Amino acid sequence: MKAAKSIRLSSFELKVGDIAGVELEKLHALSISVGWPHRAEDWQLLLEMGEGIVAQDEIGRVLVTAMWFPFGASFATVGMVITSPRLQAHGAGRWIMNNVLARVGSRNLGLSATRAAHRLYLSLGFSPARVVYQCQGEAAMPASTLLPAGASLRDIGPADLARLVELDRNAYGVDRSALLARLLDVSKGVALLREDRIQAFALCRPFGRGHVVGPVVAGKDDDAIAVTSPHVAEHAGQFLRLDTRQETGPFPAFVARSGLPVYDTVTSMWLGQPWAVTGEQDAGKLPVTYALASQAFG
Repeated sequence: MKAAKSIRLSSFELKVGDIAGVELEKLHALSISVGWPHRAEDWQLLLEMGEGIVAQDEIGRVLVTAMWFPFGASFATVGMVITSPRLQAHGAGRWIMNNVLARVGSRNLGLSATRAAHRLYLSLGFSPARVVYQCQGEAAMPASTLLPAGASLRDIGPADLARLVELDRNAYGVDRSALLARLLDVSKGVALLREDRIQAFALCRPFGRGHVVGPVVAGKDDDAIAVTSPHVAEHAGQFLRLDTRQETGPFPAFVARSGLPVYDTVTSMWLGQPWAVTGEQDAGKLPVTYALASQAFG
């Protein structure tokens, strides 16, 4: 697929360039302009884990961005698709996405579509999978939760990476070992064990206005609640965020009781082969991604 590398929109002459060559401050300024919560440190993590392009005008202002995050040779997520408010009605989103599709090759793709961009992605051939509920607020100490029978909790360490990757791969559908290794560097993790084997885990790291919990991977709601609860308790009275595809059941009810009501929604969408997050897994047999690592990473 070919895409134009330059375009004139409104009064701007835009050219596509590699995001790796752009100052972090310019990227951060663009996300601030559209009200996204990302800190400069959050952008830095994204740049470490993915690839991307920007559109700059004649004087070097960054007006459009888009990134993709390869997980193996056959799958990537698309994220950080941001258009300056002054260009949002002029086709910049379609133009930058055509440039992304020209670069990712034959990979199957997943993304989190905002309501404003939903129609654009449908027109590009993406199919909707699941609604993502962005839950956030001032964390409240959860009511004491019973630890599932036969289970114990402990902190996660570097030696646990291989098992976390295995659980995440079974839930997510592709190997994200590099991402999980990097997230362990900046996160605190809680694992649930049965017979000395990790059955569920939850990571929590600084992000945006406070902290974000994710990914959370477990085989059932009680296990997901057990590994998430310590993070809620640790950040009681502070801003906390958790993005989940779980609409009903004990886990989203627990999240709401923990002071994290639904703030917004996006839609997980896929292009190519159906993504594992379509919800076809049997939660009693396979682990499930109860909370996303982020909307960009999925």
